[in-house]
Amino acid sequence: MKARSGLPLAGRLLSRVLPPHCRLCGEAVRLELSLCTDCQRDLPWTRHACRRCGRPLPGLRAGPCGHCQQDPPAFTATTAALSYRPPADYLIQRLKFSGELALAPLLAALLGEILGTREPPLPEQLIPVPLHRSRLRERGFNQAMEIARALGRRLDLPVDRRLCRRIRQTGNQSLLPAGSRRRNVRNAFALNGTPRARHVAIIDDVMTSGHTVNELARVLKQAGVESIEVWVIARAGH
Repeated sequence: MKARSGLPLAGRLLSRVLPPHCRLCGEAVRLELSLCTDCQRDLPWTRHACRRCGRPLPGLRAGPCGHCQQDPPAFTATTAALSYRPPADYLIQRLKFSGELALAPLLAALLGEILGTREPPLPEQLIPVPLHRSRLRERGFNQAMEIARALGRRLDLPVDRRLCRRIRQTGNQSLLPAGSRRRNVRNAFALNGTPRARHVAIIDDVMTSGHTVNELARVLKQAGVESIEVWVIARAGH
């Protein structure tokens, strides 16, 4: 027998005895898979960063960073909710490597907190960074897709999961030296058709060097997309 909420009856009864707890500290909270006020406040929120690539900037410095001035990426702006350090890395790794898919709405909500303060217009579509089919079979899901779905519901934006595909298996970017990352993802993506939207946001869990999203943005730009943003849960690297 199922409860109207979709939870098994036993689970519904148990939730009444044991209320939801903060995913980080265990304190009682109002909603399932949420954070208490203190833990949410203490997350490594992005404070000062390059508007184009999300790279951390010292102090209140404005404008593009030196990297973007010398080698501008194919995308026009980056929004990263958090820095990729504890405890943000724990939440992302539990989703990505432990298959805790219910964390995707929590992470999307954190990113939504930042996006809710921006001025319009929003992108017309969200495009998750695709996994190669062999990696998708191995993992069973695409964490970028799960985040995009939750974010799309929150912002009332469509998600296009079929437009882009990864045509070449690539090594783990985080395990490669900086000089090899651009070559690793070169020509890794292709499109299944012509993009209809002119303003899109690429969605991923973590942005490190930015080469993966830049390669996907390059392919989209060549196909006629005029404005490409990158939205990620966390920004790693310096």
